[in-house]
Amino acid sequence: MAPLYNFASGPARLPDAVLEKARETLFARGADGASALERPFTSAAFRATLERARQRLAALLGLPEGYRVLFLAGGAMQQFSMVPLNLLGDSRRAAYADSGYWAGRAIAEARRYAEVAVVARYEGATPLAAPPLDDWRLPADCAYCHITPNETGEGIAYPGLPDTGAVPLVADATSCFLSGPLDVSRFGLIYAGAQKNIGPAGLTVVIVREDLLEREARHAPAPYRYRQQVDENNTVNTPVGWAIELAALVFDWITESGGLAAMAAANRAKAAQLYRAIDTSGGFYRAPVVPAHRSPSNVRFQLADERLTEPFLQQAEAAGLTHLRGHCHVGGLRASLYNAMPAAGVSALVEFMTDFARRQG
Repeated sequence: MAPLYNFASGPARLPDAVLEKARETLFARGADGASALERPFTSAAFRATLERARQRLAALLGLPEGYRVLFLAGGAMQQFSMVPLNLLGDSRRAAYADSGYWAGRAIAEARRYAEVAVVARYEGATPLAAPPLDDWRLPADCAYCHITPNETGEGIAYPGLPDTGAVPLVADATSCFLSGPLDVSRFGLIYAGAQKNIGPAGLTVVIVREDLLEREARHAPAPYRYRQQVDENNTVNTPVGWAIELAALVFDWITESGGLAAMAAANRAKAAQLYRAIDTSGGFYRAPVVPAHRSPSNVRFQLADERLTEPFLQQAEAAGLTHLRGHCHVGGLRASLYNAMPAAGVSALVEFMTDFARRQG
């Protein structure tokens, strides 16, 4: 049987080695008689798991002093509310960059709590590039500036980071977290849903600078307060213990595979191979995003003849290449190439694309 390759944008493929390890550990009872799915968060065993996950992640990132790591229940969309609830402090204004679908969702939610200044956006009718990185005019009294450096739907990635000066930079890094080295010191807060490069959906990693924890979260429920979660060691509400355990296994796998530099090199090679196949197809396939802003994580492309989209998807699935349909907001096709997607998967997709184009004449 031919290998199956899942190109979903999330929940996404996990590393094969991690799945094998999880089979041995997640469902086995430990010395306390509980598996990772059953273990109470008050137990020494869970606290050891939580600390191990933090240490593994901190080591991968080279986490600087003055930052705290939280593993919170709920997805990244929950952070669309938690960020303004925790970071506004005495201010009523926040700055946001509009780069596409998910940035728009974050802006809409933030407007429930703050006056939002949209300080940068791509000026075309349809986003085909990230916002320009210069001349961001931040309001003097804004509490933070929020960006979405990789848009999964549009397949857009920032080519760099903006300079926000003394205003803390906040990033929804869900689709690019752990895909390469990251200078955490550039940020006040980073959050990422687990379902791309970390683990199963339902867990979110938050990395927050300690000084931002002192901003009073007046109207936030207790589980939504970063300061309280830090003070109570991530256990204000019941944490997703088994997902944290699985995340620690993923962190181990990344470390054993060469770390974030190795992830970046592999991801660049996979994306380059697929974009090359699109760009050299004689127009049969098209990648609409400006080349310098193309996401290495989420490769968005289209068929010149859109009537062939459904046959492409059906035949790709029959060939073991699944979940290639584009985001409903933009249509077309999308291949997500997160860390766990092997180079062989991209080669199989490119081979299928070449054969499909040949058969269509």
